[in-house]
Amino acid sequence: MTSDAAPDIHGPAALRRVVVNAGKLLGGRSVNAVLSLAYLAIAARALGVTAFGVLVLIHAFAQFLGDVVKFQSWQTLIHYGAGPLHQGEKARFQQVLRFTLLLDVGSGIVGLAIGIAGAFLFSGKLGWTPDQAPAAAGYVLSVAFMVSATPLGLLRLFDRFDVLAGQAALVSIVRLAGSAIAWAIGAPLEGYLLAWAVGTAVGFALLVWASVSELGKRGLLAGFSMRGPLADGLPGVWKFAWSTNLNTTLDVAFTHIVTLAVGALVGPAQAGFWRMGRQVADAIAKPAKLLTPALYPELARLRVAQGEAQMAKLALQVGLMTGGFSAVIVTIAAFAGKPLLTLVMGPAFAPAAELMTWQVAAAAIGIFALPLEPMLVSQGRPGAALRVRLVVSLAFLASLALLIDQWGARGAAIGLVAAAAAMALGNLGMLLRRPRGALSQEAACGDSVPGAKDEP
Repeated sequence: MTSDAAPDIHGPAALRRVVVNAGKLLGGRSVNAVLSLAYLAIAARALGVTAFGVLVLIHAFAQFLGDVVKFQSWQTLIHYGAGPLHQGEKARFQQVLRFTLLLDVGSGIVGLAIGIAGAFLFSGKLGWTPDQAPAAAGYVLSVAFMVSATPLGLLRLFDRFDVLAGQAALVSIVRLAGSAIAWAIGAPLEGYLLAWAVGTAVGFALLVWASVSELGKRGLLAGFSMRGPLADGLPGVWKFAWSTNLNTTLDVAFTHIVTLAVGALVGPAQAGFWRMGRQVADAIAKPAKLLTPALYPELARLRVAQGEAQMAKLALQVGLMTGGFSAVIVTIAAFAGKPLLTLVMGPAFAPAAELMTWQVAAAAIGIFALPLEPMLVSQGRPGAALRVRLVVSLAFLASLALLIDQWGARGAAIGLVAAAAAMALGNLGMLLRRPRGALSQEAACGDSVPGAKDEP
């Protein structure tokens, strides 16, 4: 871990690296988007609208649970580990690594316990029957592979976005192969659940192998132990970890909770329509959204080395890059959505087109405001982003049942657009309220190191 291995942190190089790393992710995620539609199409055509909806609901439950208990340890690793890594402070970096690994282990245990119990307790309420509860509980075991985010943080910090791109594609390849086998042998719902769970496990294994390999190459495994100090010398680390965890937990209100609510209130078929619309919306919006994981490490480096002015400049550049893309994707969804869904999923899924258009509009707003939340988090102000998300999410969730009761799944989609707009405006307001050039005390104490601005 030497200084000459540290990347150039100056503005143009940082922007170039954001785009290059996002491009690497885009390659894998583009393949992933196509393959995801393929394995979803196989499941939808084989199972039918209602059984496919049950599959979607069980998957959404596991994903929701994984997101709730996951501490987003990759953000903590980047935020507190970027400085020690580039300053050659091996012991301190290993301390941050130990802290995030223990967060992953603890959250995994909690997630499994809650998930297995919940699969039985919520049967009949969230769309699957008591007879399907054992299959749901079995699928929840994949939560253990969803909550460990430390490998993600390591690979992002080491600029191994090529591995992350390959991992995304690998998950879908395994799920596609498994779904094809399930279709060929006429497997019931359980066969598709098994195929999806195996894909998650294989993708997780690749991340662990790659991150351990990168640590070994840099000599960061030598002397590492899970015994030792955790939060000592890392001011605000627990607050940061809890804030980022809660922030992402609230974010699932716009994804998995809505799917579960639609399934519970209007049935598995509508949940299936919602999931398909969201799948296409996410695939269309993915190229711009992939800038976000590439943006975090660059903002962390700029915070350590050059300060907030350069962070703001980079965030503005990224925002300008993504602005025009938003209008384009809404147009594509409005005119090509229904033919695409009919072609891929079959005529039975054509009603999902209207939902998809609203979901794409919500995603477009998020794309336009893409740099705002990473900027707040990288300033050491995850609490500000959390407050915005808390207010917006609570308002959205409070109105969700009424919206669905009045207008069905369409009501949830319209509410999603309103919530995305409120989130963007709230984060912008938080950034504008803060005096320019003033680093938060948490960020300054937790990450700044003597001589950091002289680092090449």
